[in-house]
Amino acid sequence: MSPSRQRIEEVFKQVTSRNPGELEFHQAVREVFDSLPQLLTRHPEYVDASILERLCEPERQIIFRVPWTEDNGTVRINRGFRVQYNSALGPYKGGLRFHPDVLLGTVKFLGFEQVFKNALTGLPIGGGKGGSDFDPKGRTDAEIMRFCQSFMTEAYRHLGDRLDVPAGDIGVGRREIGYLFGQYKRIANRYEAGVITGKGVTWGGSLLRTEATGYGTVFFTEHMLRAAGRGFDGRTVLVSGSGNVAIYAIEKVHELGGTVVGASDSSGSIYDPDGIDVALLREIKEQRRGRIIEYVDRRPSAQFLDGRNVWSVAERIPVDVALPCATQNELDENDAATLISGGVKAVAEGANMPTTPTAIDALEQAGVHFGPGKAANAGGVATSALEMQQNASRDTWSSEYTEQRLADIMEKIHTRCAETAEEYGAPGDYVAGANISGFVQVADAMLAQGVI
Repeated sequence: MSPSRQRIEEVFKQVTSRNPGELEFHQAVREVFDSLPQLLTRHPEYVDASILERLCEPERQIIFRVPWTEDNGTVRINRGFRVQYNSALGPYKGGLRFHPDVLLGTVKFLGFEQVFKNALTGLPIGGGKGGSDFDPKGRTDAEIMRFCQSFMTEAYRHLGDRLDVPAGDIGVGRREIGYLFGQYKRIANRYEAGVITGKGVTWGGSLLRTEATGYGTVFFTEHMLRAAGRGFDGRTVLVSGSGNVAIYAIEKVHELGGTVVGASDSSGSIYDPDGIDVALLREIKEQRRGRIIEYVDRRPSAQFLDGRNVWSVAERIPVDVALPCATQNELDENDAATLISGGVKAVAEGANMPTTPTAIDALEQAGVHFGPGKAANAGGVATSALEMQQNASRDTWSSEYTEQRLADIMEKIHTRCAETAEEYGAPGDYVAGANISGFVQVADAMLAQGVI
C-alpha cells in the first residue's frame, strides 16, 4: 500500500469511528477519498496540512428544537439541523431538506458533497446543508407555515447573505421558501433578499431557478454524450422521480431530441412509450400535489408499475440514458445490471448520491459513461449563486440570459472534470475528475487561509 493510500485509510478509519452509524456520510467520504491517492502523492503539502482530516470535520453543526402547532391545536416537536461545512471559498451555501428520514448524518453527507459541488461551479460559495425530520406531505398550508416560521425563528441567527445562504431541497419548494424568508425578514427587520435563494421571481428570485437542476443535469449529460459520439437526439431516456429536478430534466431532454419514457414517485413508476407528457406530469405534481398513478388515469398510452422503480422499464425496451433524480442510493447494483442489459450508454445523477458504490462500479466496468452528482446536478446551486448576484446588484436577468449562464457553467464543469481525469491518468472517469478538481480548489484555499 502506498503512503498516500495508507494515510487515506487511516483518516477514513477516524471518520467512521468519530461519526458512528452515519453510513451515508461514510459513503460520501469514501467516494471522494478513493479518487485522491495519486493527487496526494503529487502534492504532499495537502497531507502535511491535514487537509483530509479538516475536510471531514464540519466547521459548525447546529441542532435545534422546532415546536409547532397542528390545526387542531396539537403541539408537535421536530428537530432542525444546519451544518455549516466549509467556508474556504465563500459563504456557506446549500439547501434545506424537510423529510422524515433526515438525521444529522444525512445533512453531513449532503454538506460534504455540497462543498465540492460548489467548488466545481467556479463561483465564490462554500458548502453547507440543513433541514428537518418534518414531513410536509399531508399537511395544510397553515401547518407548513407555522412549522417554517418556528424553524426560522431559531435558524435566522445563523444565516446571512455573507454568512450562510440556504435554498430548497426535497420537501422545500417555493411555498416553504416564502414562509421561511417572510419569518427571517420579520425577525431581522430588514429585506436581505440574498439570505435565501429559490424565492418567487416577483420578490427577489431568479428566473429559471426552479428548472436549473434538471436543465443543468441534462446539459452536463449532453456534453458527456457528445464527447462519446452524439447527444440526446433520438435517445430513449429514463428519469427517476417526478419533482422539480425530474420534471425539468424531462422537459430539456425532449427539447434536445430525446424521448423520456419513464418517471416515478414513492408509490411506483410510469412507463409511457409515447414519451412523458411534461405538461400533464407538471399539473399533477406541481399544481395538485397528486400521486403519479393519476398520470395513467389520464394518459391511455401509459402503464403504472405498482411498487416498482423506473429502472425496471429497461427490462421491456432498450434504454440509452438513465437520470436518477429522486433521492440517495435509489439505483443499486441490481438496477445497474438491468440498465446494462438494456443497453444504457450513460447515467448522470440529478439527485445527490443516488447511485450506490457497487452500482457505480458495475456501470463503469461495463463502459457506461457516469456523471456524478457533484458535477451533473451542480446547475441548481450555480443558479442559486446567480440569484445571489442579482440580489446583490438589485437587478433581474432574463430567462434567456440566465439559461445561457447556466449552460456555460455546466460546459465548464464538464471540461474541468474531463481534463482533470485526463491529467491524472483516468480519461473518461468523471467521478475522479470531479473529486480531484473540487478537492484541489477547496484544499488550496484552505492552505492559503492557514489553520482555522
